[in-house]
Amino acid sequence: MISITLPSPAKINLFLYILNRRDDGYHNLQTLFQLLDYGDQLSFTANKNPEINLTSHLDEVKPEDNLVYKAAKALQQATDCQWGCDIDLDKKLPMGAGLGGGSSNAATTLVGLNYLWQCGLTANQLANIGCKLGADVPVFIHGMTAFAEGIGEHLTPVERQQNWYLIITPKIKISTKEIFSNSELTRNAQAIKIRALSEVQYRNDCQSVVETLYPQVKQALDWLKPFGRPLMTGTGASVFCPFDSEEEAKQVHKQVPSSWNSFVAQGINQSPLHKQLKNL
Repeated sequence: MISITLPSPAKINLFLYILNRRDDGYHNLQTLFQLLDYGDQLSFTANKNPEINLTSHLDEVKPEDNLVYKAAKALQQATDCQWGCDIDLDKKLPMGAGLGGGSSNAATTLVGLNYLWQCGLTANQLANIGCKLGADVPVFIHGMTAFAEGIGEHLTPVERQQNWYLIITPKIKISTKEIFSNSELTRNAQAIKIRALSEVQYRNDCQSVVETLYPQVKQALDWLKPFGRPLMTGTGASVFCPFDSEEEAKQVHKQVPSSWNSFVAQGINQSPLHKQLKNL
């Protein structure tokens, strides 16, 4: 049987504006997704029966509740594919951290199995399937750092300076649904044009609510402030600080308290998932 191993990169939101709440309960937003050269890894082995077998080493998540499993089943159903797969998920990214780990896992599954099962779907077709699994899945399927609008599904690729980032995650999990349903969340940001992107405007409209509910996030942000301009990604719990060089980021990384998860990564404009698939 054919086997492939593929990366599942993280993302950060360089800013996140909440424009309004939609009638369907979702929110219209604007954000800038920055892909990172750090993340999880998935191994796929195709088999000729339709079973999906997932090994994830995540005791708190049943395999059938994992987005990897859901993505594989969704692709089977969309294409009437009779193949199955054994999947192994090597998880590095903390869960509930705002780094897009689950969404990226789903995207790597859709892209990888589309290749392995020879389904022949386009990136747009895969993104349509992925959007039903999570609003962040399409950006990982297209594999480009991007300006996003709508609920995050309308994407415009953006070439960014490939800064280095120190990412810190307090050992807590934050529910995206909890933050977006909070009555104190600001939902009236002014929309901006892509040509108006400027670091002066960078903020996260979810940050003040999260800081109030989860003081551990505020502690991490305060710890980073002497070293730059930190910001929270997504709905937390991770926070990040940009640096001009890997050396500078790693010097600060050495000082991070051991009570927090942390890593250093470089921002990238193209996903390693797509680069690797091109070389297969």
